[in-house]
Amino acid sequence: MASRGGVMVTGTNGADFEHREKIAAQYQISALNKSRLKYCVFFHHIMFLVMLAKLSADILDKLDIFILEIEELQIPQPLWWEYIWCLSLLLSFLGLSAIKRNNIRQLRRYIYGITALGFGPLLYCVLYYCGDVWRYLTMDEDEDDSSEVDIELWQVGGYPYGLLWYAFVLLASQIHFFQLYFSYNLLKAWRARGALRKAD
Repeated sequence: MASRGGVMVTGTNGADFEHREKIAAQYQISALNKSRLKYCVFFHHIMFLVMLAKLSADILDKLDIFILEIEELQIPQPLWWEYIWCLSLLLSFLGLSAIKRNNIRQLRRYIYGITALGFGPLLYCVLYYCGDVWRYLTMDEDEDDSSEVDIELWQVGGYPYGLLWYAFVLLASQIHFFQLYFSYNLLKAWRARGALRKAD
């Protein structure tokens, strides 16, 4: 490889061009997926705030704080999976630390954690409310209102509670899927970069 003065740098003849291109590509893949994973973590935080708003009535009740406006919403009591899903937010700090330091071990833990604390509770939610959602979707318009007793409705507007949760699950599962996808891409890029360095 020639320098600015046209003199060949000792120790190289430019034949390692392809090797250097592979290393550069790994850095580009790593930077791109790090950026995308940060966006996913940001959206995960937004979904956490939505869940926290839903859990606020129960949290305030446990703290013996009474706010009339929240009580009037008549938010149903939370189930255990909602609190477990909230724990998945703590994993975002592990993921951000992993991408800051290019730490493969921490990123693996992040992937396992998102699978367990992110997808696990969401899967439970889908199974728990599938009966209500199925009854609501297959309900005839001509049926009397007595059949609606089986379907849990949120009293503000009479929205089916199961469908509201399914909307949440749809958004949250997309975020978790992309978190896993970008994390997996980072793992591949970091391993390939390490393998290329060892090949030197």
